[in-house]
Amino acid sequence: MSLPASVKLVEVGPRDGLQNEAALVPTATKLELIQRLAAAGLPVVEAGAFVSPRWVPQMADSPEIFARLCRRPGTTYPALVPNEKGLEAALQAGVEEIAIFVSASEGFSQANLACSVDESFARLAPVARNALAAGLRVRGYVSCVIACPFDGPTPLAQAAAAAARLHALGAYEISMGDTIGIGTPGAVRAMIEATARDIPIQNLAMHFHDTYGQALANILASLQLGVAVFDSAVAGLGGCPYAPGATGNVATEDVLFMLQGLGLATNIDLAAIAETGAWITQQISRPNASRAGRALAAKNNKS
Repeated sequence: MSLPASVKLVEVGPRDGLQNEAALVPTATKLELIQRLAAAGLPVVEAGAFVSPRWVPQMADSPEIFARLCRRPGTTYPALVPNEKGLEAALQAGVEEIAIFVSASEGFSQANLACSVDESFARLAPVARNALAAGLRVRGYVSCVIACPFDGPTPLAQAAAAAARLHALGAYEISMGDTIGIGTPGAVRAMIEATARDIPIQNLAMHFHDTYGQALANILASLQLGVAVFDSAVAGLGGCPYAPGATGNVATEDVLFMLQGLGLATNIDLAAIAETGAWITQQISRPNASRAGRALAAKNNKS
């Protein structure tokens, strides 16, 4: 089975990777992280979220982030937006692309969004409509597409239906998230095949966590089905507060190392990403979760 000729990575470290950090990360550190990632060639760097600072205090400085951001030509800087109030703030900040999110499972929707899946879509419909009317691009996230920490395994039809509903709202790309990192290649293939019955494969992206060490295998399985867009976070930043033991997002460095080995083009500087991973983990006093990043750092220290 042939693989895509090139792959797009969506860097989610500055938002999804940092949002659950207990200690507030200085705005200047976030800005430097975003700018380092963009300079390394990443085409998409998710830069913030216009959410309630009461619920996600780490993202309270998103308006300042976008006001001070030096935008690199060729890089997109989306922001997560949960509701109409968030969209209004994003528009005021000059955001050009937003991400909206739902859960494929009722249990996670209630825990994370305090509403049912249907209620979350009712909230998002005017957000998507008004964003598109304002000329913004809209990307969609679906959480718990493989399993939910509250409901158990997610039926394929539920994951596919959530993606189709986001696509119908006008989301140009739907990122399917294995939020607790429990997926295996077989489960991922089944989910993609079910979802691709209603959505063209080129409109799908995958978002893997590495709790059970399956993220790279799941990316390879996705590539074999024609998926060419993947979310990742530098140094494997992130985690899910509702999933005990859940690790961060798959590390950008590890994904790049594998893609290079497969001969797939990304136009991203792996060495620069590895340096950035080492830097940000020092800044926030976190271990570097990227195996490739740690190996490259050790190799550079010896040379």
